[in-house]
Amino acid sequence: MTAQEDTGSPRHAFDTVSSEDVHVGRVVALRVDEVAMPGGGTARREVVEHLGAVAVVALDDDGAVTLIHQYRHPLGRRLWELPAGLLDAGDETPVAAARRELAEEVGLAAAEWVTLVDVAVSPGFTDEVVRVFLARGLTVVDRDVQGEEEADLEAKAFPLADAVAMALAGEIVNGPAVAGLLAAQAVVEGRAEGRPADAPFHDRPTRFAARQS
Repeated sequence: MTAQEDTGSPRHAFDTVSSEDVHVGRVVALRVDEVAMPGGGTARREVVEHLGAVAVVALDDDGAVTLIHQYRHPLGRRLWELPAGLLDAGDETPVAAARRELAEEVGLAAAEWVTLVDVAVSPGFTDEVVRVFLARGLTVVDRDVQGEEEADLEAKAFPLADAVAMALAGEIVNGPAVAGLLAAQAVVEGRAEGRPADAPFHDRPTRFAARQS
């Protein structure tokens, strides 16, 4: 029996009894749901709705991965991360969004794309899920800088093993970057296989995008 198979035991349905919007912004919305609990009562759950995102482990022929150093205001400092961006272009597929972000942020295109992992960033309070791709067969293209934040990015190539070591040392703390780097190392070393670039994205957030359509 796999982890996804039903055990056959009856399970409680956590139905939403009511829902209230607290804030609807450009990138996220905050709602408060009243949820039916197993004991017969209800509990309030704060949910941050998100568009979802993609990130890219761009690996060159020498086995180096390109990371970006980007300011993140909630933490108040710059973090080493993977090239990444929001799924904010309507019907654009995740892999198409990843291609776009890779070109915009670090001026690279890739001939080979594989899905590595889907990362639920913090499922206790947000529906944000990030799909991380492995991109190989890299070529340099012109960057199309889209805003002030991207203009401030520093991009640097690290040997994949060094980037993994940075994650394990706490020098890389961005969740999709940590997961993507570890997954990429497993795939490159033949200990695991990625999924097709167009693999189903079952947990892609939809609620916030529906507000905008």
